[in-house]
Amino acid sequence: MHMQVHCPRNVACPICGEQRFRSGANAVQHVESGYCTGCRGQDNARRQIYEFARRQSGMQQFLTGTPMLTNGGHYDSIPDYPYQCRECAKSFRQMSQLLQHQDQKHNRYTRRIGY
Repeated sequence: MHMQVHCPRNVACPICGEQRFRSGANAVQHVESGYCTGCRGQDNARRQIYEFARRQSGMQQFLTGTPMLTNGGHYDSIPDYPYQCRECAKSFRQMSQLLQHQDQKHNRYTRRIGY
């Protein structure tokens, strides 16, 4: 985590595109907080991050379950803990928690988040 201080802020938000973050976890946390201009509100942000992860082939490995679809193609419900570490099988409610866990516990620093 300390090494992040020395990294440039060149990671972009996956929703609004704002490029001011040092890691993928920080960018995702910006969205999940509900303050991203691309999707206001924590519930909306949680759904946006989940749908983003479902669309990115490199991030699908971190999803735990398959939610039911509605007619509009959006996910009716998101599992309580939709993200899982593939190294230790620990589950997480938020993508940012998973990314921080991987950085701190498994030394997998995430600069990019599935582009």
